[in-house]
Amino acid sequence: MKNNSGPSILTCILVLLLLVTVAGCKQPGTAEPSSPPQTQTPPSPGLPVPEQTSENDTKPGAPAPDEQEHVYKASLAAVGDVLIHSSIYKDAHTAAGYDFRPMFGPVKRYIEEADIALANQESMIGGVELGLSDYPRFNGPYEVGDALKDAGFDVVNLANNHTLDRGEQAVENTIRHYRELGLLYTGAYVSEEDRGQLRTIEKNGIRFGFLSYTYGTNGIPVPEQKPYLVSLIDADTIRKDVAKARSQTDVVVVSLHFGQEYVLMPSDSQKEIARVAAEAGAAIVIGHHPHVLQPAEWIDTSEGGKTFVIYSLGNFIAAQDGTRERIGGIVRLDVVKTVKGGSTRIEIKQPSFIPTWIHMVDWRKYKIEPLRDVENEQLPHADDVRREIADHMKLWMPELRMDEG
Repeated sequence: MKNNSGPSILTCILVLLLLVTVAGCKQPGTAEPSSPPQTQTPPSPGLPVPEQTSENDTKPGAPAPDEQEHVYKASLAAVGDVLIHSSIYKDAHTAAGYDFRPMFGPVKRYIEEADIALANQESMIGGVELGLSDYPRFNGPYEVGDALKDAGFDVVNLANNHTLDRGEQAVENTIRHYRELGLLYTGAYVSEEDRGQLRTIEKNGIRFGFLSYTYGTNGIPVPEQKPYLVSLIDADTIRKDVAKARSQTDVVVVSLHFGQEYVLMPSDSQKEIARVAAEAGAAIVIGHHPHVLQPAEWIDTSEGGKTFVIYSLGNFIAAQDGTRERIGGIVRLDVVKTVKGGSTRIEIKQPSFIPTWIHMVDWRKYKIEPLRDVENEQLPHADDVRREIADHMKLWMPELRMDEG
């Protein structure tokens, strides 16, 4: 007889295994438990929250911030001698005093266009209280300074051979008036403390420093106890002053009152002292005194620098006869400062020159005008003269652009 219990036991085992397997599987429609929410750890107190960036925020090949190049530019204009002879202040006389402003009118816009403009104040403006006077010991009215301010000048050089013409009081009066006008002055001072304060102007991210010196004072001794009244040319002093100024500024501008009067070319001594200033760190050297124009040139320094020099800017306003003595000019320069990383480079670019003419009729009706505007009765053969002036000024700097205004 067959035993029927075997199949029943096998069937039970198979059913049990099937139930265990199904229970261990995920049931259809059963939701998976959600993950706990993610949280950002807040930054530590006092630390900035990091900026969120993406791959698109950084351009391929973009320089790091400290490698980016930044370029700044400012323009400088300079003119020659402002020498106020008696015929000029008599021409400027009005019922209310003196008014020299119309004399600068025809060239005012060229001065105002520059970020910084410098003039050589050849004669002191000690005021009428000291008595106005002409050659050989000049003194002019305060209103000369007013006209320079109105024309757009920012800096006046006071170091020249006429600084001490009327003594200490004239120097102090001149300085006091320029202070009231808010114009910087350099080359003559009221104290050692005043002399020790470098004159600076910052324009468009470029800081300029100004120094000036003269060869002498026409035999008038500088008071031993007051050497600050006028800065004399001395190579060691210039080296020291320029080096100090260079440490405080980007660009050092040095005015030098030197050379021989009415001589069209610079002397060896002019070139030597200009090089002293350049080697010390001056970027620009402006020359005065000869009362006629002398050429411009570049000085390549031993450290690889390049200094712009113009040896004489001639007369800007004066009562001197003769064609060359009535021609001056406005030199204009672009100063470019390039900063990249930890290095700074200064370059003088786009040198240009506007020849000017001192218009007068019978020692009256004075005005400064661009040479191209001069009338034939004032200057016969003006075209030939303009070409001569261009050739003269570009002799050592062919790239000097002659602007006709």
